[in-house]
Amino acid sequence: MTSRTPDAPRIDGDRLLRRIEALATIGPIDGGGSCRLALTDEDREGRDLVVAWMHDLNLDVRVDGIGNVVGVRPGRTDGPPVMTGSHIDTVRTGGRYDGNLGVLAGLEVIETLEQQGIETENPFAVAFFTDEEGSRFPPDMLGSLVYVGGMAVEEALDIVGIDGAVVGEELDRIGYQGPFPCPGPTPRAFVELHIEQGPVLEAAGTTIGAVTGVQGISWTELTVTGQSNHAGTTPMGLRHDPGYVAAAIAHHVRQMAVRMGGRQVATVGRLELHPNLVNVVAASASMTVDLRNTDEQLLREAEAELARTVADLAASEGVEVAERTLARFEPVEFDTRVVDTVAGAAADLGHTVQRMPSGAGHDAQMMARVCPTGMVFIPSRDGISHNPAEHTDPEHLVAGANVLVRTLLALDASDLTGPGSRGAA
Repeated sequence: MTSRTPDAPRIDGDRLLRRIEALATIGPIDGGGSCRLALTDEDREGRDLVVAWMHDLNLDVRVDGIGNVVGVRPGRTDGPPVMTGSHIDTVRTGGRYDGNLGVLAGLEVIETLEQQGIETENPFAVAFFTDEEGSRFPPDMLGSLVYVGGMAVEEALDIVGIDGAVVGEELDRIGYQGPFPCPGPTPRAFVELHIEQGPVLEAAGTTIGAVTGVQGISWTELTVTGQSNHAGTTPMGLRHDPGYVAAAIAHHVRQMAVRMGGRQVATVGRLELHPNLVNVVAASASMTVDLRNTDEQLLREAEAELARTVADLAASEGVEVAERTLARFEPVEFDTRVVDTVAGAAADLGHTVQRMPSGAGHDAQMMARVCPTGMVFIPSRDGISHNPAEHTDPEHLVAGANVLVRTLLALDASDLTGPGSRGAA
């Protein structure tokens, strides 16, 4: 199935760019990026701005028990909505496009339909989900996970963050623990517009990515406990050094990913030593290991190798290692009907298109559990994201939003009854 909507409207690119700029001024950091960790004061300020825009568009704004916000525009019928959206929380060193684009482009779609007097068959909805990044409260995609019933809201509210804050207490503090139930209503379809956050589209000179699926994600926290001692007087053979073990794990997972090849990636994103002094063998080390692959079996093999490596290093160095799973999501394949619609919409607009998997996690991978789902990617300059230097050219931002409105209108008019097929990720 492909999109064929020659009369689809074009969005107002300048208005979209103004909204992106306005949201980026909340929680500003050096280099032009933003820091709006989930459920902080900065997140509240960003939420307030986006909700105000939703009210300006006369949307029916609904806030659920985990703080997800959904704005709904009615259609001719009162069925499940065609939904788009993403998130507005950031990592500590965030850019201005990650997540934000998908939400603000959704608002732009709604405003364009309103201005041009276009009535849709089904309601249209734009959402932003709580704590997509997982930077403050693990796991990532927390809000969308709760929205689709993958975690009970009561469990999510009890999650303790890296700073000791509790999700439920912070939601209440910022005024975003809403009355609407979780899980939320199942959409007719869900499409998320997002920057690629990688180098593939730019390297290929391609404007639009029709995303086929999302890699599986495995996050593990390791706490290594050894014996603190004097750096000068403790012979090497008598040490029980958590710093060495942590470094050896980091080295091993990097080499493992290179050896496995394909789409296997491995990252040690956090490593902390205690007492973290130049002349002291560390007493403990805390670290995270992020493993990802589009193939579930290969991801499991990487996890098993990590476990063996940790056990061997612990035994040889005489340390103890405690493990905690922070997040575990299997690879997701998007509905081919939606993928084809995205690709058709892009082609109709004269854009080059590449079908591709996503290396990053997204709210769309949660929504795929309950409804036909897909994503639209646009290029990221130099593949940089989670960095203030994150950049996408304005013409690509506008192109992505125009593909989005065309895709959503095509899905509104399509027969999506019955199970859809899954494409290869």
